[in-house]
Amino acid sequence: MNVTLRGHTQHFRTVAFDAAENSVLLIEQRLLPHEFKIVATPNFRATAAAITDMVVRGAGAIGATAAYGLAQGALDFRGRDLKKFSAHVEAVYQVLKNARPTAVDPVNAMNDVRRHMSPGQTVAERQFLALAAVEEFAREDVRHCEAIGRHGAKLIRNGMKILTHCNAGWLAFVDIGTATAPLYAAQVQGKKFHVFCDETRPRSQGATLTAWELAQQKISHQIIADNAAGHLMQRGEIDLVIVGGDRTLGRTGEVANKIGTYTKAVLAARHNIPFYVAIPLSTIDWNLKRGFDIPIEERHESEVLGAWGMISNPKSEIRNPRLVRRAYVRIANPTSGAVNPGFDVTPGELITGIITPLGIFKPQELWLRRHELGFELQ
Repeated sequence: MNVTLRGHTQHFRTVAFDAAENSVLLIEQRLLPHEFKIVATPNFRATAAAITDMVVRGAGAIGATAAYGLAQGALDFRGRDLKKFSAHVEAVYQVLKNARPTAVDPVNAMNDVRRHMSPGQTVAERQFLALAAVEEFAREDVRHCEAIGRHGAKLIRNGMKILTHCNAGWLAFVDIGTATAPLYAAQVQGKKFHVFCDETRPRSQGATLTAWELAQQKISHQIIADNAAGHLMQRGEIDLVIVGGDRTLGRTGEVANKIGTYTKAVLAARHNIPFYVAIPLSTIDWNLKRGFDIPIEERHESEVLGAWGMISNPKSEIRNPRLVRRAYVRIANPTSGAVNPGFDVTPGELITGIITPLGIFKPQELWLRRHELGFELQ
């Protein structure tokens, strides 16, 4: 995506790799929308920490980051013993796999890399194949998002008001995004529409990330409080809902996505508003049989009890408007605790359709068309 900073526009990918330094390059998403910064993780443990700490987040982006981290770890190995190399790669795999448990993209991405590495007859060959496989995974992620955009743009008509939740945009993938891909494609087609961005508490990815993306892209939008969506639906102010997904069960069509997605799906069903989920094929889990088996990440209570933002000293601001710092502010009662599930699961019957790179499918169609959708590759 193109980013304009201080009047200069440049194309960036959310995740990239510096082969010369064997480091993964990431946009530091915790600083957005106030500061745009690229950070480099020097080793696979730092890469895993970046996933856990949400320097990078979003299904496709953490999938690509984990895959790059696996190649990074493989390239760190010194020696020629294939057995020791395989043990090292397995250790790297486990560290990255456990960085965030709910999304399936990191596991699918790393499994793909390991499959492509296996024909190598030497450590050097496997290291080369690992990096080549990751670069192809990143390119495929972009192609998938472009295809999602082409299929999803057909759902958007002039004058529509569209609701998004969390950030399934360019920042959540290598480029373009999933839930935003139809928006970007429709914009290119000249369609005029308006987007409501759920703030998406507790981390406010809608207010900070999706809104920033849409502003960069000059798409008409407004941020709403999460609890305002029902009111707008009741008043006929929302025509379509498009969200992303962190894990979609191929057997049932159930979708795990950012907490609050299920609530929006129930509201959309109540008001007869189409509710779509946009995903790449790497987000499909063909193994789990029911949504209750999806591991739901429990994040730290501080996310609910307060919020991060950018603050500045008023006196300093006069001298230098950029002299600001990131700070955490406690909002809740000081003696109270909180429960903070990061995701919820939306049943297939509440989903109008799932937008994939191969077209739009009903949730129950995924298993029927599993071979077309990549089941044989699992």
